[in-house]
Amino acid sequence: MGRVSAVVNQKGGVGKTTTAVSLAGWLALGGRRVLLIDADAQGNASSALGVDRRALEACLYDALVDAQPLTELIRPTGVAGLEIVPATVNLAGAEVDLAQRAPDDVPDWRESRLRAALAPVRDDYDVILIDGPPSLGLLTVNALLAADGVIIPMPAEYLALEGLSQLLHTVQIVQRRLNTRLDLDGVVLTMYDPRTRLAQQVAAEVQTFFGRRLCRTTIPRNVRLGEAPSFGEPIHQFAPTSPGGRAYQALCAELFGGRKEAKR
Repeated sequence: MGRVSAVVNQKGGVGKTTTAVSLAGWLALGGRRVLLIDADAQGNASSALGVDRRALEACLYDALVDAQPLTELIRPTGVAGLEIVPATVNLAGAEVDLAQRAPDDVPDWRESRLRAALAPVRDDYDVILIDGPPSLGLLTVNALLAADGVIIPMPAEYLALEGLSQLLHTVQIVQRRLNTRLDLDGVVLTMYDPRTRLAQQVAAEVQTFFGRRLCRTTIPRNVRLGEAPSFGEPIHQFAPTSPGGRAYQALCAELFGGRKEAKR
């Protein structure tokens, strides 16, 4: 059964989608069967992997709200071994529609739609990554309820620390009430510049709080990481030897281990 990791942060612009797409790419290059779930109505992960969202007739919304099988929504990408369940703007209406359709006699129905959708396909993949939305709403709760672990990207800025406490509170509630197996895979410092005192101070505070849960690998500010989505390619294809490419390769190894052994 594939491990499910949710990449979440309620703040936008923290490198969440870049982290999800980059990890998915490096995992696939290493021989893993990978499924990326785009749970953000902005659809940035879908675009970053070259999916033409305008041509889509269905997306994750249809699995969550209408129980359409994921097997009918999964799309190939330009990366061997990496597939995606894309998002369109329709996903923005999922939370309201789920609230309206929730049956009174089924506890946690709204919160468990993604977990139910993933159940039939988990054995088809080694790793399933969920790119969550920039909010702490129902879609993020669905991602946390479906996941085995959480990856939290955060920039080395003080405002990011304030938002982190809110996110951790949500994670703890889900752990306690809905998903006891949920674990914190790691906190990843993104847009990190070790030359600045601010970045060093933030890193020290996060290290004090999280200890070993703070990833050793940091993600630098890197132009190539920003350029890759416009070409519809993850960083391992677009600029694998760039500082950003090498950083995500190292992060992938840290979080998921090395290349998958060939089956005998």
